[in-house]
Amino acid sequence: MVDDDLVDDGLVDDLKDLPRRLARRGPVLAAIAGFALVGLLALVIFYREANKPFAFEAEWMSEVVEHRAQPWTGIALFFDAVGGGIVAITVIPVVILVGLLLYRRRWGALYYATSTLACVLVVQVLKDALGRPRPLDMLVQSDVGSFPSGHSANAAVMVATLVVLFPRLWVVVAGAAYTAAMMFSRTYLGAHWVSDTLGGLLIGVGIAVVVWALLARRLRDERDRARPPVWS
Repeated sequence: MVDDDLVDDGLVDDLKDLPRRLARRGPVLAAIAGFALVGLLALVIFYREANKPFAFEAEWMSEVVEHRAQPWTGIALFFDAVGGGIVAITVIPVVILVGLLLYRRRWGALYYATSTLACVLVVQVLKDALGRPRPLDMLVQSDVGSFPSGHSANAAVMVATLVVLFPRLWVVVAGAAYTAAMMFSRTYLGAHWVSDTLGGLLIGVGIAVVVWALLARRLRDERDRARPPVWS
């Protein structure tokens, strides 16, 4: 029989949750490794002569510029509009937050909002600190600072949080395809170097994982008792 003091102290619940806490260590360690890689990449970029691109990036950009054509340019411009500006900063977050609240996923809404805001903050700090020049053959106008890619980071953090909240295969597949398309579109438009998009990806996913680890128990309990939307 379980001692009443253990129950009162919540130790039994802690013991039951121990396997889940241990399972969270792997993703968190992976996220930390991703952050370390971003930091290393940032240092290499900063100390290279005039923040110049790597050789493979210059070659890739040359190939992209040479093969630009419709309908790919139009599609890339669509991703540019969706992944940045008023749509990415206001419209999409509001739609997601309202949807989560309607489905009574308040912790999910907090998780998404916290991850998104943290991602924006980290990306902007790195942009301002490094000031990496963007490619010369840009088809769009953008702010100063090429590393990391804000569009790629926004896509990655959004997809990662939605996969955590709705762990379905189709969400993973659709989210991965969306993020990959966003990353490709940034180099296609000449707005970023390849390493910029990889940095954005690691930041977005890493932040989503770390915030998930902090809220994992709340998110799991909320998902287990999730009810239909308020209009049903």
